[in-house]
Amino acid sequence: MAQFFSVHPDNPQARLLKQAVALLNQGKVLAVPTDSSYALVCHLDDKNAADQLRRIRGVDDKHHLTLLCRDLSELANYARVDNRQFRAIKQATPGPFTFILEATKEVPRRLSHPQRKTIGLRVPEHKVLQELLSLHGAPLLAATLIMPTEGDPLNDPQEIRERLELQLGAVIDAGACSLQATTVIDMTDEPAQVLRLGQGDPALLGL
Repeated sequence: MAQFFSVHPDNPQARLLKQAVALLNQGKVLAVPTDSSYALVCHLDDKNAADQLRRIRGVDDKHHLTLLCRDLSELANYARVDNRQFRAIKQATPGPFTFILEATKEVPRRLSHPQRKTIGLRVPEHKVLQELLSLHGAPLLAATLIMPTEGDPLNDPQEIRERLELQLGAVIDAGACSLQATTVIDMTDEPAQVLRLGQGDPALLGL
């Protein structure tokens, strides 16, 4: 049975987020608000949790999962970023963008794309998610909360709880999020390519 944490969107209660972190450390998958849509998250180093996240999302190992990072310096620990890429990413960070980059050895091989050795990375702007990342002390593995046979992300935390009650450790309710997912930018080639147009404006990166 998923726990349900109702938190203030601007001043989230630390005691509730600490309980959420404890569930992550126990290998649970959580539904959390972001500055785009709701997302599924789990501990980066927990294979069983990552497998559960993929099952809920209905994707295989060729689907790029995303690392949610607190800031650009943390992002650079998990991706190879040259000066050109760093300058571009800085223009749109934090915000509703996911960047596809070459993974470093800090990323478990089972999480990067099996052929390309790439990973999605983003620095979210949502206050609740930033506080959760800070309390967790490390990036979280994430995927947009889109059900396997549907096209739009889930937006209502009560609906998320009802539909995924037995598959999640908790839902963090900070109110409704956008129905748009992130804009996905492949930074591994020159020029960068927009793989998915979402909430983020590619013009911020000159695209």
